[in-house]
Amino acid sequence: MDAPRLLACLADEYGLFRAAASAAPDAAPVPSCPGWTAADLVAHITEVYLHKAETMLRGEWPTPWPPDLSGEEPFAVLDRAYAELMAEFAARAPDDHALTWYEPDQSVGFWIRRMAQETVIHRVDAELAAGLPVTPAADDLALDGVDEGLKVMLAHEFAHYPESFAEALRPDLKGAIAVVGGERAWLVRATPTEITVADETADRAVEQARTVVSGAPDELLRWVWGRGGEVSVTGDPEQVTYLRRLLSLATQ
Repeated sequence: MDAPRLLACLADEYGLFRAAASAAPDAAPVPSCPGWTAADLVAHITEVYLHKAETMLRGEWPTPWPPDLSGEEPFAVLDRAYAELMAEFAARAPDDHALTWYEPDQSVGFWIRRMAQETVIHRVDAELAAGLPVTPAADDLALDGVDEGLKVMLAHEFAHYPESFAEALRPDLKGAIAVVGGERAWLVRATPTEITVADETADRAVEQARTVVSGAPDELLRWVWGRGGEVSVTGDPEQVTYLRRLLSLATQ
């Protein structure tokens, strides 16, 4: 996805997030984030937006962090945080340098993508907390979120922090897993020393895989990020459970 489309999705998803969060009582539990309330969710998104805006503005990680926001009304500071984030994006080109935690991409575009995906997932959380129907994400945004979840969150995190996955590793489960959404597909191979994720056509991915997980884009997004999602499985269900466990460690 290009940056203008991601920014448009971010704006849409922020509107949905704010509406859902406003409809949920502060103390309402967030079913998809055990231990969190709707108020915690609003505070989290607020701090995330402010942190990324400050990081781009300063060119370094802001410290000390987080700031004391207790004197501001939660939704007022949420709106302020979103406005500051969008102002920083507007002041820069997507390929301008920006400090990120993802070494392969040190650009403003990384944060545009990350904030769009952060917002759509927590918008789902807010709708669940409010007891509202979950709004399907746009297909392109959903598939981009699957791509980010598999490559940036899972494969990259495993490569840099393998110890975080040690207790979950299953060297007995061999063979590739195809993750398929429409015409887009990814081939995931997990070993005790490496996780690789390769783009494939749907047909080629299925041909090479021992197990296939498939679904509509929005359902697949929610499955990858641990927000439910109805997917179809062919092959070894244990492999699917294993991949979901690895993803849960990468995206928690």
